[in-house]
Amino acid sequence: MVKTPQAGEPVLELTGVGKQFGAIRALHAVDMQVSSGEVVGLMGDNGAGKSTLVKIIAGNFAPSSGEIRFDSKAVHFHRPVDARAVGIEVVYQDLALADNLTAAANVFLGRELKRKFGPIALLDHKAMAARALELFGELRSETRPHDLVKQMSGGQRQAVAIARTRLSNAKLVMMDEPTAAISVRQVEQVLSLILRLKEQGVAVMLISHRMPDVFAVCDRVIVMRRGEKRADKPIGDTSPEEVTALITGAKEAA
Repeated sequence: MVKTPQAGEPVLELTGVGKQFGAIRALHAVDMQVSSGEVVGLMGDNGAGKSTLVKIIAGNFAPSSGEIRFDSKAVHFHRPVDARAVGIEVVYQDLALADNLTAAANVFLGRELKRKFGPIALLDHKAMAARALELFGELRSETRPHDLVKQMSGGQRQAVAIARTRLSNAKLVMMDEPTAAISVRQVEQVLSLILRLKEQGVAVMLISHRMPDVFAVCDRVIVMRRGEKRADKPIGDTSPEEVTALITGAKEAA
């Protein structure tokens, strides 16, 4: 079982991380740190380098330069399963849920619990539903284990995806545009889920274009532009106007 670090300890540290795709420089010398129990917003326009940065942290891409440390140890990910093994989970915008299955079945998809009867192994639906109920309780979500995903709201779907990360005791959860295309009420539900993760000592990276969401739940905001980090500031030391200026290039750095 992966042990969640104490609040405030550095979980992820990037030093001079860069990425080249042939002659194209997607990232240049990015330094950043995320600590346990901290919510960090990652913002930037399309093409700013956010997606490349997330894919490097998640193990989809290897960096061309620089160092990644996780739990104070240098790491080299060759595939996403390597990042997942140390405690990094990503909740992508499409959520990758199976609509025809229940919430519990989605939480355990690919990690099903089984009971053995001699040489025969059967799915332990009762145990999976019980554990899923515990996870939804920890997240203070109204989602129920036997609810079908296809009948759920956007906020409930996010709860299922986040519960799946808690099943593996993730230390860092990266959330890609979790509040895109959902109602105002559902946005509140998702932001509450993020705060529940924070309370449990999990580090969260919120990748979002929605300024109100970032300022509502994040402790810091990192702004990317043209493959470079242009700002890394506590939320209390900046403003939506300054962040907008940094994203658009009206202000070069802060």
